[in-house]
Amino acid sequence: MTKITNPFEIYKVLPQTNCGECTLPNCLAFAAAVIKGQKNLVDCPYVSHKDKEILANRIAIREDFSRARGEDLDLLKSRVRDIDFSTRAALLGAKLVAGKLAVKSLGKDFFIDINGNVTSECHTHVWMTVPLLSYVVQSNGADITGRWVPFRELKDGSAMNPLFVQRAEKPLKKMIDRNRQLLGDLISMFSGQRADNNLFASDIALSLYPLPKVPILICYWNREGDMDSDLNIFFDSSAATHLQISSLFSLGVGLVMMFEKIARKHS
Repeated sequence: MTKITNPFEIYKVLPQTNCGECTLPNCLAFAAAVIKGQKNLVDCPYVSHKDKEILANRIAIREDFSRARGEDLDLLKSRVRDIDFSTRAALLGAKLVAGKLAVKSLGKDFFIDINGNVTSECHTHVWMTVPLLSYVVQSNGADITGRWVPFRELKDGSAMNPLFVQRAEKPLKKMIDRNRQLLGDLISMFSGQRADNNLFASDIALSLYPLPKVPILICYWNREGDMDSDLNIFFDSSAATHLQISSLFSLGVGLVMMFEKIARKHS
């Protein structure tokens, strides 16, 4: 099936009234935002359920975003060359090992050399490498606040939240629905910790540290009666001082992609 990359294909199914309920000035701007991954078709209340289902798997968002991540990686590598690791290490909660910057991610050491190359005993891919290098380049070293917020409440997070829900929270929820033991596996494999599930009245709460100063909290609610199960990924309120929203998006999606691989191996 041909992927949609032209916003005019999206525009055709919109009401074309420029009502502004999507928070954008007109329908064409909304169509362009859908293609860029900044908006989701569900953000327009006037698109029929049938059209949403037909177009859901035809919009070439993930592929475009992955390609953009690769371009970001090249730029970040060039910026790493200008960084003095000795002055950045303590600020980032990292350390110097044999001239490389060692950054702890999910309990594992990831080593960054002066050319921005990342090595680890774990598998690395662009969806995780980009946030890692972005953290090294952009973080201001702010301390963790301990206040958890959803992705949509982070700076610039509202526009990308529908896509974050679709690419990160929903897939992870489905994995845990199928295998409740997965959360226990994540704790043992990635130095996770059981968190206070009273915080959001969840049935299960798990905290992980994908970056030293960028923790995440995964909360899962069991199915109850007619209410379906639910899952949310929370970030520390300081997260946007360490990474831009696109990198936080990449971090969340990258983690879920890694968890999917683990789940397949253990199924």
